[in-house]
Order: sequence, then structure tokens, then C-alpha cells
Amino acid sequence: MLMDFAALLSDAFTLPALATVALLVGLELVLGIDNVLVISIVVSRLPDDQRDRARIIGLFVALLARLVFVAGAFWLVHLTEPIVPGFPLSWRDAVLIAGGLFLLWKAVKEIHHVVELKEAHGSGSAPAKYGAAIGQIVLLDMVFSLDSVITAVGMTQNLLIIGFAVIVSFLVILAYAKTIGDFIMHRPALKILALAFLVTIGVTIFLEGMQQHVAKAYIYLPMGFALCVELLQMRHDVNRKRLAGMRGEGIEPPTNSV
Repeated sequence: MLMDFAALLSDAFTLPALATVALLVGLELVLGIDNVLVISIVVSRLPDDQRDRARIIGLFVALLARLVFVAGAFWLVHLTEPIVPGFPLSWRDAVLIAGGLFLLWKAVKEIHHVVELKEAHGSGSAPAKYGAAIGQIVLLDMVFSLDSVITAVGMTQNLLIIGFAVIVSFLVILAYAKTIGDFIMHRPALKILALAFLVTIGVTIFLEGMQQHVAKAYIYLPMGFALCVELLQMRHDVNRKRLAGMRGEGIEPPTNSV
């Protein structure tokens, strides 16, 4: 056992292994942003004094789920075998289908609440219960973890490399989760865009469960482009309001010389 661990440790410090770590950290960060969006939406339904605690618990659950799945990574690979002989779907497919449908339901429900101003009119549902919110976070963390770990095992058989990448990405996400979540939740247009991203991710997860592979680049590149457009729009609004404020105070706005 010690010899096996020493072999894994020595293999983890080679140049190809370090390149794999960088790729895995990138993968985990991308999926981690998905987690941050889901957790932010779920905790936004909680009372203010419970949100930070629920966010931290949700992120730690995501970390534990990934590490547990890493420990059983080679068992997870067998989840890709059919549930019963002759049946095309595996347990992994079933989990992804259920998780994708749940994510679609949650995202569409939240879009409805935002667009119809349910909270503003006081006609929305009561604040979510703490235990129910944590349960939703756990369910979706398991879906994201299952998919990411199986993908990681396909890239390397060294579990130390996978575990290290998971922990590094977790620390990065933990540092910025509240900032990202609060930034999104306080901007309705950006929140709707984030929810639209979750609809896309839910469809992708569902299709993966139906054994219809969708290249991640086709998903994340348009999402990144849409985010850049929205950020430019937000910058335009800020500048327009600042210009209107300067004119209201009788200050001559600067002009651009050609």
C-alpha cells in the first residue's frame, strides 16, 4: 500500500502530471461556477441570517462529494455500464437525467419569480426552509460531482492529482463565492442571465444522461459571450447615469476629441 502511494506521489510531480492538474483545476473551476450559481439561487430564498452559513455548507458538501467520488473513482467508472443487460441507460445516465430535470425546474421557477416580481408583490412563496435548501444543494452537488469526477478519471488514473485539483479549485471558489453570488443576486438582468445559463446547463446534463454528448465549448463560449455583452450593458448604464448626474449638477461633461 505504501509503495502504491509512493508511486502515485512520484507520478504527481512530473511535467505531464502538472499539465493535467492545470486542466483539471480549470474543469473544476468551470463546474464550480455552476455550483456557485445554483447555491446563490437556493440560498437567496433563505432569511438573511442563514444565507452565509448555507452557502459555506453547500460548498463544503460539494467538496466532500467530489472527494468521496474521487476515492471511489474506479467504482464510479462501472456506473457507466447498463442498469440491466439490454437496457441502454446506466446508473450514471439516470442520475444525470434526474439532476438535469431538477436543475431545469429550479431555474425556470426562479426565472418566473424574477420576471413576475413575485417577491416585490409579496405573492411569492414563503422563505425556503433551511433543511430543504441544503437538500437541494446536496442533490445538485452530487450531479455536478459525478459528472466531473468521471470526466477527470478519463483524463488521469492518479487519484492524488484529481484530489489535489479538487481542493485547489474549492479554495478559489470559496474565496469568491459570496462576492459572485451577491453581485449576481443584486442585479436582476444578470440574475436572469445566470438562470438562463442554468437552463442551458440543465439541458446539457439531461442530454448527457440520454447519451447525447454536447461539446462543452458549444455551451460555455456562447455563455461567456452573453456575459460580456451584459457587462458592457451594465457599464453603459453606469456611465449614462453618471453623465446625467453631472448635467443635473451643472457640470459640463468631458468631450472626446478626435
